[in-house]
Amino acid sequence: MGNRLSKIYTRTGDDGTTGLGDGSRTDKDGLRVAAYGTTDELNSVLGVLMTNSLPEEVMQVLHEVQHHLFDLGGELCIPGHQAIMQTHIDWLEESLDHFNEELPPLKDFILPGGSPAAAQCHVARTVCRRAERLVVSLKRIEDVPPFSMKYLNRLSDLLFVVARVLAREDGGSEVLWQKDRPTVSFKS
Repeated sequence: MGNRLSKIYTRTGDDGTTGLGDGSRTDKDGLRVAAYGTTDELNSVLGVLMTNSLPEEVMQVLHEVQHHLFDLGGELCIPGHQAIMQTHIDWLEESLDHFNEELPPLKDFILPGGSPAAAQCHVARTVCRRAERLVVSLKRIEDVPPFSMKYLNRLSDLLFVVARVLAREDGGSEVLWQKDRPTVSFKS
C-alpha cells in the first residue's frame, strides 16, 4: 500500500517541481506530469459523467475504467512501473464490442451532443485523446510501458461508442454532421 497523506500541503512543490512515484523530482510542466495529470483529468471528467442517470452496464464499465485510469496514472508517475497489461486492452475491446453490437452502422460523422450525458462522454473522449497524444510525446523522450498508448487509444473508441449509446437513451438521437447544410441567416 502506498503512502497515506496526513498533511495535504508539503511546500515541496513551491519551486515548480513535483515528486514522482520513485522519489525523484521533475518540473511540474514536464511531459510525464502532463501525461499523468491529463489521465487524472480524464478520470475526473468521467466522475462528472457518472453523476448522470446512466444505464447500469455503462456505469459499471465507467467505474472499472476509473480504476484502470488510476492505475495508468500511477504507471506514468513511476518511471519503469507497469500496471496496464494486455488483459486491460482485451477487456476494453470486449466492452466496445458489447455496446457497439446494438448500434446502427455509422454513415455520417457525429457531432458531440444528443443529450447532456452523451455530450459529457464526448468531452471525456477528447480528454482521452489529449492524454494519448501526451503519452506519445513522452514516449519519444522516455521509456513508457508498452500498453499505455494502446489503452488510451482503445478507451477513446469505447467512449465514442458509449456516447452513441447515451445519445440514444430514452428515445434521444445522435447529432449528425451535414456537409451540405444551409447556412444560418438572420436576414429577413
